[in-house]
Amino acid sequence: MYSRKRMTGLAAAGMSGVLLLTACGGGGEDLTGGSDEGGEDVKDVNIALIAWEEAIATTAMWQVILEEKGYDVTVTDVDVAPMYQGAANGDVDLFLDTWLPTTHADYWEDYGDQLEDLGTWYDNAKLTITVPEYMEDVNSIADLQDHADELDNRIVGIDPGAGLTRVTKEEAMPAYGLEEDWELMESSTAAMLAELDSAIADEEPIVVTLWRPHPAYAQYDLKDLEDPEGAMGEAEEIHAVGREGFGEDYPDLSGWIEGWTMTDEELASLEVLTVGEDVEDEQAGAREWLSENPEFLERTLGEDAEGLDF
Repeated sequence: MYSRKRMTGLAAAGMSGVLLLTACGGGGEDLTGGSDEGGEDVKDVNIALIAWEEAIATTAMWQVILEEKGYDVTVTDVDVAPMYQGAANGDVDLFLDTWLPTTHADYWEDYGDQLEDLGTWYDNAKLTITVPEYMEDVNSIADLQDHADELDNRIVGIDPGAGLTRVTKEEAMPAYGLEEDWELMESSTAAMLAELDSAIADEEPIVVTLWRPHPAYAQYDLKDLEDPEGAMGEAEEIHAVGREGFGEDYPDLSGWIEGWTMTDEELASLEVLTVGEDVEDEQAGAREWLSENPEFLERTLGEDAEGLDF
């Protein structure tokens, strides 16, 4: 997560007023009509979107699935702090991109008892230092010292303010003795990816800072360097969370999401079609991916996938 945000965030102070137009409130009048006694889902659902790649990709995917299933889906762009406040207040129904146990730990401590954890759908979210697969002799961050000349003593990084940049500079480089003779080239995610693309096209050596999940893993043959010192941190889990009462109001949807998982390959290929450089329509990309991955639908929705056509 960190710097890969394309934020369109709503100010915290204004969020409640905006979201209450489409709220699925807790107490008082149920603005969506509520779940009937037969246990059928409420058909209006508001999904909060913090504009990170994996959130954009999976939100687009669930939006088109749910629309095909007859739901009226609203996607609300928001920043991270007001998202948790809004979900805790019942102003949004669902958020698909909670990172635990570390990245969103403070928010979870403040709001977790007012939310429903719908489970882990991805368990390999992590910060990485990465090289192309063709660099056969570089398998660990510790190996970089032996290849300093060919790499010009430089690691190609992203934004100066990114958490990934801080961890690389303050934790990983000192842990492997790279802080004095090596330089972390701070730029932007786009600039890093452009340099990676150019190097791979010419099969030249390069080392970059990256993270999983990211569409680059579907576009290139990449290798995350081993980190025996654990300097880049442990892998995290990505959870879907609902507002209080979500499971009661959306029994079918809760079941689908609780059974939802994605592999590295599935998520990376979905991101290519929904957040890639040339993508203009995330929903169209999600539909294309779903049409190419019917086994995912069957695994996730079971017999409820029958009749879905993308």
